[in-house]
Amino acid sequence: MLRSFAKVLPLTLLAACGGGSSGPAPLPTPSVRAAFAPHGLVDQIEIEAVDRLPLRMAALVGPDGTATPSGPIDVNRTERFAAGQFVANDPWRAGIAGGSGNAVLAAEPQTAATFRAQSEILATFSHASILLPDSGEYRRNWRAYRIQLTFGSAPGPVETREIPAPEPPPAR
Repeated sequence: MLRSFAKVLPLTLLAACGGGSSGPAPLPTPSVRAAFAPHGLVDQIEIEAVDRLPLRMAALVGPDGTATPSGPIDVNRTERFAAGQFVANDPWRAGIAGGSGNAVLAAEPQTAATFRAQSEILATFSHASILLPDSGEYRRNWRAYRIQLTFGSAPGPVETREIPAPEPPPAR
């Protein structure tokens, strides 16, 4: 009797902890997106990056090599959330604390069962905006433009990447 109970107990605990096919929500993967905001300014490119390194520089590079830098870059590296019994009945402490609210996270079953827990995503969320120097020229020749991005800062790792410029929105 005791031996069969010992075989069933781990399976019961696994099922109770949500060990089924659903599992915790996936974590953000490294990505960079450049686009014009829907129903936003037609002469402004929005850049959103999720990466292990913070975005430090973004510039629109034209066909002639002229670079138009972005405005200030918003970097948020402290996406955290609280879990456990301590925050179970306190809506002000549950969810993501100090974050932008763009990420949806689920606590690990072991974390949710503790009295007090806090987790942190090991990724940096960055946002930048670039105003087009000449929206008419960009609209005519947008395929020749590119966006140059620099992640990280010295003395640590620094990476420079280029992505294609986004297609302009339809003329209104």
